[in-house]
Amino acid sequence: MHPLLGSTGAPSNIAPASGIARHPARRRCILHDVSPIEAAAVLAAGFAAGTLNAIVGSGSLLTFPTLLAVGLPPVTANVSNTIGLVFGGVSGTLGYRRELVGQRDRLVRLGIAGLLGGTVGAALLLVLPPAAFRQIVPFLVLFAAAITAIQPALTQRLEHIRSRPAHDNPLVVLAVFLTAIYGGYFGAAQGVILLALLLVLVNDDPQRLNGLKNALILGVNAIAAVIFALIAPVDWTAVVLLAVSSIVGGQLGATVGRRLSPAALRLAVVVLGTVVGLRLLLP
Repeated sequence: MHPLLGSTGAPSNIAPASGIARHPARRRCILHDVSPIEAAAVLAAGFAAGTLNAIVGSGSLLTFPTLLAVGLPPVTANVSNTIGLVFGGVSGTLGYRRELVGQRDRLVRLGIAGLLGGTVGAALLLVLPPAAFRQIVPFLVLFAAAITAIQPALTQRLEHIRSRPAHDNPLVVLAVFLTAIYGGYFGAAQGVILLALLLVLVNDDPQRLNGLKNALILGVNAIAAVIFALIAPVDWTAVVLLAVSSIVGGQLGATVGRRLSPAALRLAVVVLGTVVGLRLLLP
């Protein structure tokens, strides 16, 4: 069985709708007893995820399986992972604060689209069957890697689109909204997908777009985390461990990511997107 898939073949961090709906009030605030070794494993995964998310994305592919391995049920692991990594998102976004200078209008307008999409995605988690995105998730990630690989060629063909301000470009707004729906529902490699779309559709420095990506995803994850905290079981021990370690990782990731050249940043998206997509696709 694929380590990220359940017995049905669905990605295991897509929590079954019935899992939340059937037990909406049962032990919402769980304090899971963990051994020192388990705590160290969660801390290490949170640190790595915070670092990876700030640079490119897909840190949840490290933390979610770790939470399952220490004994958390899938629903609890899913929501605790989302809430815990929000703090790493804050850290990574602050690390890119210089790249966010001058992007206020862009961030506000695209952020609204992200918040709406994240809300829709979190709500879909409550009503859709667990296999809803099973078939398309790997292809979304591979698509993101592919368009990043050919981004230099695409920019010439899409110059009429890229010339418009991002926050006034319907295609960019739609891309953020749809990616946010995906992020609120599933989340794995959300950063890879969003950064790939921004690189293709927006004419700006890749590092500024990476900072924008971090800020937008922070909003998506934050709104999903609030919804999950209100209606789903949360393991606050896991949340604290992930929060502390991902904050440190987010600072390291921002430091490393900001030093990458545009070509190196694109290469990171292509390599990571390909690895993650194949990992999710192959049994």
